[in-house]
Amino acid sequence: MAIGVDIEDIYRFKDKSEDFLKRVFTPSELIYCNKYSNPESHLAARFCAKEAVVKALTALDIEGISYNQIEVFHNEKHCPSIRILKILDKNIKFQLSLSHDRSKAIAFVIAEEQ
Repeated sequence: MAIGVDIEDIYRFKDKSEDFLKRVFTPSELIYCNKYSNPESHLAARFCAKEAVVKALTALDIEGISYNQIEVFHNEKHCPSIRILKILDKNIKFQLSLSHDRSKAIAFVIAEEQ
């Protein structure tokens, strides 16, 4: 088992270039975030999740995953979840918690080898 956490300032995700957004986020994530009047808070939370996943995977000796190969989605219970869009040598189960307020976003991830 490994954990990862990240916290970011939301203002850093306001008015980002299309190149940055496409390099970091999946099309599904961009559709989800852009449906809100303040997409930057949702983008920041997802970025935190991706960074937390990378930290947890690194602790499990898994490297070489880019941010756009990590997707945050909502499962059938409407809870935020992680999907890896790259085949890994190990089967990993993730637990994710996201939060944001007016100025900060945070994500906490637990990764477990199955």
